[in-house]
Amino acid sequence: MNILSESNKQTSGVYVPMSAVAQAVEFDDDMMHVSLADGRVVSVPILWFPRLSKATRAERENCDISPAGIGIHWPDIDEDLSVAGLLAGADSTSA
Repeated sequence: MNILSESNKQTSGVYVPMSAVAQAVEFDDDMMHVSLADGRVVSVPILWFPRLSKATRAERENCDISPAGIGIHWPDIDEDLSVAGLLAGADSTSA
């Protein structure tokens, strides 16, 4: 099944994303990079999320992307983030 086919539209041959679906999460020393199914990569500072900032590399790398690809969960540190929140620039202090 192609995840993109149900959540995107073609308009005059132009690809228009209709939803953001996470496929992978990677970290460097300062940033978290979330690769999306439509080819975008969302990069945010780890400092935005105190639990991730204080976590070990192993704890950061142990994450689960939800089956629908709309959320990311880190079981070792009890952290949950939504892809929509990342795209909106939401940090841990956002309501």
